[in-house]
Amino acid sequence: MVSSVISSVRAAISRTLAAVRQQSSESVKRRKALHAGSWYTDNGPKLLGELNGWLSNVTPDKAQPDVIGEDQEFSTPIPGSRAIIAPHAGYSYSGPAAAWAYKCIDTTGIKRVFILGPSHHVYLDGCALSKCDAYETPIGELPLDKETIAELLAADPKFVEMDVATDEDEHSIEMHLPYVRKAFEGLDIKIAPIMVGALPKATEQHFGKILAPYFARDDTFVVISSDFCHWGSRFNYTYYYPSPLPLAPDVQPTKITSSVSPSQDHPIHASIKDLDREAMEILRFPSGLPPTPAVETHNRFNTYLGKTKNTICGRHPIGVFLGALAEMEKSHDKQITLKWVRYEQSSQCTSSRDSSVSYASAYVVY
Repeated sequence: MVSSVISSVRAAISRTLAAVRQQSSESVKRRKALHAGSWYTDNGPKLLGELNGWLSNVTPDKAQPDVIGEDQEFSTPIPGSRAIIAPHAGYSYSGPAAAWAYKCIDTTGIKRVFILGPSHHVYLDGCALSKCDAYETPIGELPLDKETIAELLAADPKFVEMDVATDEDEHSIEMHLPYVRKAFEGLDIKIAPIMVGALPKATEQHFGKILAPYFARDDTFVVISSDFCHWGSRFNYTYYYPSPLPLAPDVQPTKITSSVSPSQDHPIHASIKDLDREAMEILRFPSGLPPTPAVETHNRFNTYLGKTKNTICGRHPIGVFLGALAEMEKSHDKQITLKWVRYEQSSQCTSSRDSSVSYASAYVVY
């Protein structure tokens, strides 16, 4: 009789605990990895194998001297690295290039990872933060830093919450999640994803000033998500330099059309490379003697975008980051180093019928 009662009590307790666990699980809002299975594999072991392969391919003998510098040595991780710029296209296109940024990460002491990505599908005149508690990836979840997100929402009304559907539709942040999970494998980190809208420079500076105290913390890493030039008629962008930079005074940029062909001496893919390298050189730190301050770098980058209209899709996350760097130089006495470690194009354009997207990777120390 007693044993029967005990068994019944145990069964009731088990059912109660199971219900609590289920309720707790259901109360956790998770962002699903909607681009897994199309933009990258949804098979966890296969994805892990691909990431490991691309990362293991980042070796000094495969470095591009014209990107890292002819006389520069390259070894990873980069001690004290605190941020990266890396692409967000499908992994078959940009996965190998992104590995060069992620291999640079120094994970020592990092507890929080900000990921700033552009909005491709919705118009924003501010920055959007997630309502979710965790982001799914095929190789493991990433919990969100709810405390930091709440602080940012309280800091400025232009920080808004996005609904889960908007969150899941955007790929610019999702494409970094498996790499973040892999880079910080086995470490207790939380992420703070920020979708950055189409912001004027003054608003980029404003958000940068708010984020600077967070970015300056020793336990914080920052990922800036951006592809570079999207060239071709399907992107409505066919800007072309007829000769290598610097252009002679009597030579002007033009647009390639069905009736305007590129010079045989300067193919389109070479012009695209010049166009992207122009931006990369502006963003390099330190730059010039004396070194150009971050606020001036932001001005120069904004002027370059106005002149060339280069389709750098992460220009606004980069702009917010430059705003933060300017504030950190002024208020946190930070000395900044930003170096590029990889540059690739999805294809080499030679005619008006072609198209390509460029991918550039960099690390930042401050």
